[in-house]
Amino acid sequence: MVNNSAYTLYLREDWKKLSDFTAIQLSEEELMEVQSINEKISSEDVNEVYLPLSNLLNLQLLSAHKFNESINHFLNNDLKKGPFIIGIAGSVAVGKSTTARLLQKLLSQLPSHPKVDLVTTDGFLHPNAELEKRGIMTKKGFPESYDTRSLISFLTDVKSGVPRVQSPVYSHLTYDIVPDEYITIVNPDILIVEGLNVLQTAITNNHNMPNYFVSDFFDFSIYVDADVNDIETWYIDRFIKLRDTAFQDEQSYFKKYAQLSLEESIEISKRIWKEINYVNLQQNILPTRNRADLIMHKDNNHHVDQIKLRK
Repeated sequence: MVNNSAYTLYLREDWKKLSDFTAIQLSEEELMEVQSINEKISSEDVNEVYLPLSNLLNLQLLSAHKFNESINHFLNNDLKKGPFIIGIAGSVAVGKSTTARLLQKLLSQLPSHPKVDLVTTDGFLHPNAELEKRGIMTKKGFPESYDTRSLISFLTDVKSGVPRVQSPVYSHLTYDIVPDEYITIVNPDILIVEGLNVLQTAITNNHNMPNYFVSDFFDFSIYVDADVNDIETWYIDRFIKLRDTAFQDEQSYFKKYAQLSLEESIEISKRIWKEINYVNLQQNILPTRNRADLIMHKDNNHHVDQIKLRK
C-alpha cells in the first residue's frame, strides 16, 4: 500500500487480502457470460480483485443509506432517494463492459440482495443519420456524438426516484440506435452506468443545456486503465476476432471487413485505432482518469495489477 497526494495505491498482493472468499461465488458459466470476446476473467481474478471491490461498494452503499435516513430524520420527511449509481469509464477495448457486467452479478449477490441494473451510454449516441448530417460519423464515441441532454434527463429521473425510466437501445451489430426500442429501468437499488466519457466535464456553449455533468449523478466512479500500447493490442485482437464472428453476419454494419486477410485486418484496425480511438482516448477519456474514485489498472494480460483508491 502506497500513499500519494490524491490516491492510496494497492498492489494486487495487498488488495486481495481484503477479499471475503466465502461471501459470493460465481460459476464458470456465469464468468463466461460476462467476459468480452478478447478477455478472460478467472475465479482468481474474481476472488482477488472484484470481491474486495464489491465489499467496498457495499460499504459505500450502506453508508449512503444511513446518511439518507439521517437527513430524512433531521428534515422530518420521508423522501425516497434514488438508486446508488456507479459510473465506469475507460478506453475502447480496455474491458469496461466486462467490469460492469461482473460487478452487476457480484453486487446482486450481496447480503441485502439489491436489484442491480446496468445501462451503457452507447444507447445515448445520436443515430447514425444524425451523425452523418452533422458530419461527425468518424467522431462516434467522442463527446459531441452523444445526446447529452437525453442522458442527463435519464439520470435526473433515475436519481429522483422515478419508478420507471427508459433508456434507448444500441445495436453493436448494426452499429446504430435501434428505433423505438428501449430498456426499462424499474426501481433499482443500484444502477451501473458504463461508457467512454462518463467522467467528462467539458463546458457546453449551449445555454439551453443544463450545466450538469453525467458524473454529478454518480455515488462512486471507476476508471479502468491500462498502458496505451496494451489497449491498442487488445483493440486489434478484438477486431480480428470480430472479423471471424460478428462481422460475418449479413446484418453487420462491418460486414465489409469480413473477408479481409489477417494482414489487412491488422492494417485497418491499426488505422482506425490511430485516427479515431487513440485520439478520443488522449483528448477526452484519459484526461478524466483522475476524477474517478477508484482507478483499476491492468497489465498486458488483462490482469488487474494495482488499484488506486481516492483518499
